[in-house]
Amino acid sequence: MQILRLTRSIKQYLEEISDPNRYRLDLCPQCQARCPLIAHGFYSRTLVDVAFDGRIPVRRYVCRFCKRTVSLLPDFALPYLRFGLSLIRLFLVARLLIGQSLREAGRAARQPHMPYQRGQFWIRRFQKQAVALCTALTSLTTVVVAADFLTRALHMLETIGWTAARSLLVCKVAYAPAGLAAFSPASRLPCRFPGGSSRLLTANTQHLSWRQALRSLG
Repeated sequence: MQILRLTRSIKQYLEEISDPNRYRLDLCPQCQARCPLIAHGFYSRTLVDVAFDGRIPVRRYVCRFCKRTVSLLPDFALPYLRFGLSLIRLFLVARLLIGQSLREAGRAARQPHMPYQRGQFWIRRFQKQAVALCTALTSLTTVVVAADFLTRALHMLETIGWTAARSLLVCKVAYAPAGLAAFSPASRLPCRFPGGSSRLLTANTQHLSWRQALRSLG
């Protein structure tokens, strides 16, 4: 299971991740046992973002009752996807709002040599989510007048902020604030951290061991 937590930057994330108590849960989101989870090391995953291309550590915890693990995934990293939210936003805005070519949109996203198929894949996924996305975003901002749902969704996301929308929406429907839920077989549920702050939780459809997680992310 993965929990998406708010982080201002990759630098901040790497500085905070060393402290196991900073975001330790006092309630297991899987079995609901009211007991602080035990720090359970890290796994490594790749991340390609506007100003970063490498691997980041992801802290894991384990419940002493159900023995299942919970991972703290930073909100700039999308589950099961190498590319960060900021990078994908730059590409989609350049291609779908500004009307640039795929090659120009790739350059706007700092990916001048991005394969044609990858850009088309992101576009198709976003197009499939546009209607449901507009419906979800109406609770966060006013409806934008636009020629189609695709343009409306993009304008609403630009108004709210893509990361803010992703962090605030809590929904079991197969969509996410960035219109990218179809990239991963997951649902999103609310989870409460110590001190009462809410974070977005992504519940995987299957539990992965540490080695399986590494293989799937490699």
